[in-house]
Amino acid sequence: MEKFMTPLLLLLCLPLALAGHDYGQALSKSILFFEAQRSGYLPHNQRVTWRANSGLNDGKASGADLVGGYYDAGDNVKFGLPMAFTVTMMSWSIIEYGKQMAASGELGHAMNAIKWGTDYFIKAHPQPNVLYGEVGDGNTDHNCWQRPEDMTTDRRAYKIDPSNPGSDLAGETAAAMAAASIVFRHSDPAYSSELLRHAYQATCQAQVSAAFMVYIGFSVVSVIALFDFADKYRGKYDSSITVAQKYYRSISGYNDELLWAAAWLYQASGNQHYLDYLGKNGDSMGGTGWGMTEFGWDVKYPGVQTLVAKFLMQGKAGHYAPVFERYQQKAEYFMCSCLGKGSRNVQKTPGGLIFRQRWNNMQFVTSASFLATVYSDYLASAGRDLKCSAGNVAPAELLGFAKSQVDYILGDNPRATSYMVGYGNNYPQRVHHRASSIVSIKVNPSFVSCRGGYATWFSSKGSDPNLLVGAVVGGPDAYDNFGDRRDNYEQTEPATYNNAPILGILARLNAGHGGYNQLLPAIVPAPTPVVTKPSPAPKPKTIPPTKPITTPAPASSSGPIAIQQKLTTSWISNGKRYYRYSTIVTNKSAKTLKNLKLSISKLYGPLWGLTNLGNAYGFPSWLNNLAAGKSLEFVYIHTANAADVSVSAYTLA
Repeated sequence: MEKFMTPLLLLLCLPLALAGHDYGQALSKSILFFEAQRSGYLPHNQRVTWRANSGLNDGKASGADLVGGYYDAGDNVKFGLPMAFTVTMMSWSIIEYGKQMAASGELGHAMNAIKWGTDYFIKAHPQPNVLYGEVGDGNTDHNCWQRPEDMTTDRRAYKIDPSNPGSDLAGETAAAMAAASIVFRHSDPAYSSELLRHAYQATCQAQVSAAFMVYIGFSVVSVIALFDFADKYRGKYDSSITVAQKYYRSISGYNDELLWAAAWLYQASGNQHYLDYLGKNGDSMGGTGWGMTEFGWDVKYPGVQTLVAKFLMQGKAGHYAPVFERYQQKAEYFMCSCLGKGSRNVQKTPGGLIFRQRWNNMQFVTSASFLATVYSDYLASAGRDLKCSAGNVAPAELLGFAKSQVDYILGDNPRATSYMVGYGNNYPQRVHHRASSIVSIKVNPSFVSCRGGYATWFSSKGSDPNLLVGAVVGGPDAYDNFGDRRDNYEQTEPATYNNAPILGILARLNAGHGGYNQLLPAIVPAPTPVVTKPSPAPKPKTIPPTKPITTPAPASSSGPIAIQQKLTTSWISNGKRYYRYSTIVTNKSAKTLKNLKLSISKLYGPLWGLTNLGNAYGFPSWLNNLAAGKSLEFVYIHTANAADVSVSAYTLA
C-alpha cells in the first residue's frame, strides 16, 4: 500500500484503434481486479470465485455498519483516502470514455466497481459532519499474513468529525460521490441523487435552469454536507486518524482536496457556488501556484488544474478567466514535464517509464498517463496545441506518450515483462497480496493463523495459488530492474489506485476517439446488462413520449454550410420526457468559415457548444473559425421536437 504523489501525463486524440496490444483484454482484466479487492458480503455475480465474504463485523463496535468497500492493496485494511481517490478516478474514466467502455461490453462491470465503493461511502457518512475514514489498523495487519476471510486483526473503525477534522479525507470523498453521481445520472437517477445528497444538504441555489437540473438528474441540491464539513472544519485527516500516518500520510495537506472537490461538484451540478470557490481561492490555496510533477491519492493539484483548464476551454470561466488561465498554465507545466519538454522534467527509466519513487512507482505512471490522455482530447476538441517551454506540442503527441507508458506496463520494456498480472505470457507470479498468495478458503477451509500464514505462504517460493487477474503491481526500479518475490513489496504489491486511472486510458486506446467533442457535457450510456444467471431479466416499463418526436431531424443547408440534427438520447423525469439533440454544422466550402451566426427558434431548454450573442448564436469561445471541410457540434436539451436551426450570417475567407 503506498502512498505519495505523482506527475500527470497528457494524451491525445489519435484516430481509431492503436495496434500492438489487446487493450480490450487489458481493460477487462483491469476491471476484474477490483472484485478481488472487495470486502463484505460478495454478490451472486462475483466473478473472482476464489474470494469469499470477509469483514462482516466492520463498524459493529462503533455502532455503525461499515461492511463493504475495498481493501486498498495487498493487505486487509480499508483506508478511506486512497479508496475515495480510486472511485473518483474510475468515475472520471467512465465520464470521459464511457461510450468506448460500452462498445467493449465492460461499462456495466466498471459501474459495478464504482458502486461497490460508493455504497460503502454512503454507510461511512451516517451524519453530515461524521465520516469514517479507516477500518482496521495497518500496524496489527502487517504483523499478520492471513486471508481476508480469516482475519483476526483489530477491526476498529476511525472517524473524523468537527472535533477531529479531516478536510482532505472529506474533500476527496465528496469528489468521489460527485463524480460517481455523473456516472449514474441516467441509468439510476435516484442513486445519483442520493450520492449528491451526501455532498449537499438543503434547497438548490444553483444558477442553472430547471431543465438542466432535470438533465443532471438530481432532485435536491444545495449547499454542502461533506464539502461544507471539509471546508468549515479544516485540518489534516491523519492528525485525527493518526494510525494512518505510517501508510497514507497527507503530505500535500488539504487545500488541493478542497479545490478538487469544488471542481467535481461544479462538474456534477453546474452550481455557480463551486465555480466561484475555484475562482476566489485558486491563488490562496495553491491551485494557480503549484507546478507539480506528480499526481495521485495525495497530491491532487494537477487533476484540479486539468479540470479547471477544461472549464476554461468550455467557455465557463466568465470573469474568472485570468485566474483559470493560471490554473491551465500549471496543468500544462505538468504535461510538458511528462513529455520532457518543460522547464523541469520528470525522471524516466532507460526504458522510458516515468519514475518517481521505489515503492509502488506504477501509481504515478497510470495517474499521469490518464491526465495526459484526457488533456490531449480536450486540446484536440478545442483545436489548440500544448504550450511547452520547448515549443508547441500537438495533442497527438500527448496521447502517444500516454500510450507508450501503457505499452510499457503491458510488456514493451527491457524485461519484456507485463506488470499487469494475467496479461501476456510473462507477468509477476509471486504478488505481495495476502488473498492471492494463500490457498482459497473454498479449496481448503482450514484456518490460517497470523504467523502461520507467514511461515507457510508468505515465505513460499512458489507461484500464487490464486491468480490476481488484472492487478497492476508496483513495477520496476529506476533502471528497469524487477524482482518477482513476494517479500519485494515495493515492486510486487498492487493497489486499487494503480488500476483506477488505467481504465479510461485502455478504453480510449481500444476504441479510439470516435469524433466526440470532449468539451461538451458528458453522457454516460446505459450499460449492457451483465447476465450471470440463465433467468431473463424483467423488461423495463416503456413510457411513451409526451409528444411525438421526429428523429433524425431533417438536414438543412445554406449554401456552403450544412446543418444536421439528430436525437441522441431521452429520459423520463417527473412524468416528462426530455430529449438531447446533437447538431453538426459543417463547412462544405473550400474556404475558411468565419463570423458564423445561427438563428435558433423553438428552443425550450439549455444549449451547450455555442456562444449566445443575444439575437443569434456564434462560435464557442474556444473556436474562432471553421476550416474547409471541418465541423462543429453543439447540443441542447428540451421536451419538444428538434429546434429550428438556420444560418443567418457568415463570411468566407
